[in-house]
Amino acid sequence: MFKKSKICSGVLLALGGGLTLASLPAFAQTVERVEITGSAIKRIDAESALPIQIISREEIARSGVVNTEQLLQSLSAISSQGGISTTTGAGSSTYGRATVSVRGLGDARTLVLVNGRRLAAFAGGGGAAVNVNTIPLAAIDRVELLKDGASSIYGSDAVAGVVNFILSKNFTGVDIGLSTGKPSRSGGGGNDKFTLVGGLGNLSTDSFNITFSASIEKEKELKAADREFAKTGNVSPFIVAGATGLGNIEGAIDPVTGVRAPGFGNSSGRGYGNPLAAADRCGDINMFKNPTPTSKGLPFCAFDSSRFVALLPDREASSFTLNGAFRISDALELFGDALYAKSDVTQRIQPSPVRRSFLVTDALFASQGVVPALLLRPTNPAYATAAAYLTANGQASIVGQTLAVTSRVFDFGLRTTRDKAEQSRFVLGGRGTIVGQDYELAFSSNESKTAGSVIDGFFSQVAYARIINSPTSDYNPFTLTQSAAFNAQLPAARYDGPTLNATSKSQVADAKIGGDIFALPGGQAQYAAGLQLRNEKYVTRPSDALGTGDIAGLGGSVPPVDRARKVTAGYAEVNLPVLKGLDFGVAGRADRYDDVGNSTTYKVSGRYQPIKPVLVRAGYSTGFRAPTLTDLWTPQTLGTSETFTDPLTRQTNLQVNALSGGNPALKPEKSKQFSLGLVLQPFDDFSIGIDYFDVKITDAINSPSAQEVVSGFRSGNPTYARAVTLAPSGDIDSIEVVTVNSGDVKAQGFDIDARYRLKLGGDRLDFALVGTYFTKYDETSPGGTISRKVATIVDENGDPVLGANTGGVILRWKHTLSATYSMGPFAATLKQNFTTRYETGLRQIDGERNWIGAQSLYDLNVSWTGIQNLRVNLGVRNLFDKNPAGVFVPVSNQFQAGYDVTQYDARGRYVYLSAGYKFF
Repeated sequence: MFKKSKICSGVLLALGGGLTLASLPAFAQTVERVEITGSAIKRIDAESALPIQIISREEIARSGVVNTEQLLQSLSAISSQGGISTTTGAGSSTYGRATVSVRGLGDARTLVLVNGRRLAAFAGGGGAAVNVNTIPLAAIDRVELLKDGASSIYGSDAVAGVVNFILSKNFTGVDIGLSTGKPSRSGGGGNDKFTLVGGLGNLSTDSFNITFSASIEKEKELKAADREFAKTGNVSPFIVAGATGLGNIEGAIDPVTGVRAPGFGNSSGRGYGNPLAAADRCGDINMFKNPTPTSKGLPFCAFDSSRFVALLPDREASSFTLNGAFRISDALELFGDALYAKSDVTQRIQPSPVRRSFLVTDALFASQGVVPALLLRPTNPAYATAAAYLTANGQASIVGQTLAVTSRVFDFGLRTTRDKAEQSRFVLGGRGTIVGQDYELAFSSNESKTAGSVIDGFFSQVAYARIINSPTSDYNPFTLTQSAAFNAQLPAARYDGPTLNATSKSQVADAKIGGDIFALPGGQAQYAAGLQLRNEKYVTRPSDALGTGDIAGLGGSVPPVDRARKVTAGYAEVNLPVLKGLDFGVAGRADRYDDVGNSTTYKVSGRYQPIKPVLVRAGYSTGFRAPTLTDLWTPQTLGTSETFTDPLTRQTNLQVNALSGGNPALKPEKSKQFSLGLVLQPFDDFSIGIDYFDVKITDAINSPSAQEVVSGFRSGNPTYARAVTLAPSGDIDSIEVVTVNSGDVKAQGFDIDARYRLKLGGDRLDFALVGTYFTKYDETSPGGTISRKVATIVDENGDPVLGANTGGVILRWKHTLSATYSMGPFAATLKQNFTTRYETGLRQIDGERNWIGAQSLYDLNVSWTGIQNLRVNLGVRNLFDKNPAGVFVPVSNQFQAGYDVTQYDARGRYVYLSAGYKFF
């Protein structure tokens, strides 16, 4: 572990937000020096004072993952909380993105680099994180994970850690690869991929190298109907589907003014129940009778949307990368790289719901004089069914008045969205030596584009309501069969077209110089210093339909954003080997933002190696995260909240109007981080490292969850007194969830990395254990409530903890344990992926606490290289085809049922085959 080598297990990366010297030749030096993650200084000994994990190209091939998102999910320090997967996108506007969250601290606090430089944040995703699925898996040479804050070197966003993707470079020849895989169960979820990597020239002998890669892949949709554990949202006593049903009576309403009569139901639309529910005939309209009555004690029909949801989307992706280096002289090298990647994700989910609360946020209703509700007038022949039901159930007081009803609109089919994403960037620079010092100058330009569209199943709310609300309408909400006259009007309400076009740009110019400064007993003291100028721009252009919030199922109006800013920064670092085996490092950085002010951060670290088998390391740093342009400048608009439970009425799966948006008064959040590690290598073939981490974030930038606001309001907390508006009935009618600087976040735990190699004659057996154990993850709300989040997504009352609306859990313990047996051209790897149990929401029928059990999933891979230049991998993920370890009770906007999308791959057992051949 401590041996010096050209590229060692700790060698990484990058400089202050962009520069990398890992590939810099050590001009005029006899011993090559390399750069350590979290440091801008080149060193000979690569075992750093900071905890680092590297995933090699060989390990990636043996893992059988089909995209970059899956690769990162397998790492123990990567938490599902705060990250986003393409699976999460089923039913929410993620626009096909997938992001990464180190230690569960959130994707906005995890810095993602490619070849040591920033990418533009994903357009359409709030401008806070990189879409990792636009980083081509086939082009990755290795992934390097710094599990420590590094704002003093990288600036904003490097609070939780840094993930650096090193793409293939300095390659010669042509390598062609093919892979295919599919689940052993029926249905979709298969993946096919073609890759090509090629290179010309040898930098050492030819003074140049050009390496390129290309890939094309396609992943097939997997439907919930194809998985027994996910095809229904009704699993007694665990979960009950609560999606808006057809034909529920909300209450009486004025057909001219839209004013609601006293007793009108809350925003869930369940108020006065449903005549078909009273007659146990919800099945006639593809609904079911919910076992929990409305707040008025009346039966209602709900919709089981689960069977209509895709567990995995259709996905197509392609990419191209180019890396080049040209040595002009012994003192100057020109370099550059380029990346272009695009993805096309198609999601299909259940038909859209309609109820009054979804319509009042649509500005077109007021401008066109249409009442924002679906009206059932006394003149409608179907009114008699409602009148008889209301009279029989003690609600005759509203009979004779116009009623508002809910709908689940099957007329236009399944909602189908298509989201296209493009990521591009290029880098040009020069590096070399001047007066004995190493320098590097570079310019990079990055751009992310998103184009969202809807291609089926969507319609104009105001046009649909106008058809139903007509005084001559014969619309019947208690049947699926409508009249020919009604059906003839529907095509005019259909909408197919664009939703959101967004662009995120980042341009960076930076310069660095570094080298030796003076001799100390332990070696040469070294320094590095640099300057950086970065321009950021974020633009969203919602279509007219999305901007007004008029298209059903898109979550309300989306306002445009067009903002830019400049960031200037300077940093410096010194490394002091005061004694042999004892090094200290100090780094500092100053950033100036032209919109949120200045920030200064620093880091001190040390490593002590008294004897070869023992290394002690420690670090303390401060960090910050600047609010994004969308955090600051997104206009505040009224839309639809995520689901929540009202602790007063105990009604679940509620959604109400929610005021959300940016906040120009935001200030950067700040962090402090401490790490202490011990690495032991008692003999050459065994090593073990244990690192303690302690992170504290203050002034955290968050949008409070609906549950946090409602629970705080119901408990009488004055912080939320003005954040909730009640309906005349006393139910929750609307809430406010504007982005704010909220409370604190504290995370503590241990990382473990152990490796052992056993030589068996000419064969070899390698063992590796990599795991993360959390002792604490506490988050304090603006109202002072502390959520203790390790191994749970709910508090002691069964209400969601803070951040549960983002999905994911902080697992107590997560590890991968692998054994690889190598024999000649064969190598076989068996891997255990283990997670401890965690608590989810209360079981929705009997109110008992619910747990997802501990689970071990096994992967097997066999590789063969018996023919020169040919490699073949055959493998199985989830070898024993295990189902999820329990029935998941969701407390956030997860539309898939029965399992936790953040912890389980719905494909089950997945068999894959890949082959590659290299031509020289």
